[in-house]
Amino acid sequence: MLIVNPFATATSPAGRDALAHTLSAHFDLDVELTTHRGHAFELATRAAAEGFDTVIVHGGDGSVNEAANGLLGPPSVSDPTRQRPALAVIPGGSANVFARTLGIDPDPLLATQQIISLLDAGRCRRIGLGHTDDRWFLFNTGMGMDAVVVHAMEDKRHAGKTATPARYLWTTVTSFLKQSGSSATFDVEIPGRDRIVGARFGFVSNTSPWTYLGPREIRTNPGTAFDTGLGVFVATSTGVLRNLPLATRLLTQANPKARHLFRDDDVDEVRFVAAEPIDVQMDGDYIGAFRDIRFRHRRDALAVVAPPVEITDITT
Repeated sequence: MLIVNPFATATSPAGRDALAHTLSAHFDLDVELTTHRGHAFELATRAAAEGFDTVIVHGGDGSVNEAANGLLGPPSVSDPTRQRPALAVIPGGSANVFARTLGIDPDPLLATQQIISLLDAGRCRRIGLGHTDDRWFLFNTGMGMDAVVVHAMEDKRHAGKTATPARYLWTTVTSFLKQSGSSATFDVEIPGRDRIVGARFGFVSNTSPWTYLGPREIRTNPGTAFDTGLGVFVATSTGVLRNLPLATRLLTQANPKARHLFRDDDVDEVRFVAAEPIDVQMDGDYIGAFRDIRFRHRRDALAVVAPPVEITDITT
C-alpha cells in the first residue's frame, strides 16, 4: 500500500503520479490519498489487518508517525510477536527527519528507486521506538521549548505560511526569547538517577540526529541510535547567555555539554512531571499540554525498509 499525503510540503500531483507509476510497474500497488488528520493511521491499520507486505508513506514526518502507529497499534496492547507490514518512507515533507535518519535519499524520485532496490534485495531491518502509554514516536519528542516552536510553526502553516528552514530558525529564536521569561518548569525522573528539579525544556530522542536545520544535522544525543535506549537532553535554564555556547556546540556538531544541561544517550524510561500543563510535541506534531507524561523504549518494535546501518565515529 502506498499512502500519500497530498497536502505535504514537498509533494505535487505530477511527482505523486510519477512515483506511483514507477512503484506500480514493480509491485501490486494499492494507492491511497489521505484526506484528513489521522487518515494515515486508519489506512495503515487497514493494511495491517488485510495482510499487506509493506506500507510506503509519501509525506512528512507527521504522516509517517501516524502510519507507524496504525501498523503497530497502541503500545500498551501491541503484540511484538504479531507479523505486521514493513514501513517504507518516500520523503514528502519539509524536514523528513525519520527518512533522512534511515538513510533514504531526500529526493522523492531517487528515494522511490532506492525503495524498489531495497525491497528487491530484501533489505528490511527492525528498529526500536519510543512510546507513551498510547502512542509511538519514531525520532523525538519533547516538553517545553521544542513543543512551543512546533506549536508556533503549526499556527503559521495554518495561516498559509510555508515551513522553510529560515522560518523554523526565526521561530526558534523568537520562541526561545519569549520562553526565557517564563516561570514554567518541570521535574525529570529517570529510574536509578537523582530527580532533576526545575527543568525548563527537555528533549527525548529515539535516534540521532535530533533534527535537521536545512542540510545541517543537530545532534543533541550523539550516542543515541535506533538500537539503543532513549536519549535525554534536559536544560534547567533558558537564559540566553547560558545557552548561546550550548547552541553553538549543537550547530557545530561538537559534543553537547553545559553546567545547566543533563544528558544521557541510553535510558529505558523517563518521566516529566509539571505543576501546570506544558506543551509537548512528538515527531514534529504538537500533541497538547501535559502535567505528567512518561516515555519508554521498546527494542525491535518496527520493521523498516532501509539501507544497512553505517558505522560512524561519534565525537565524545
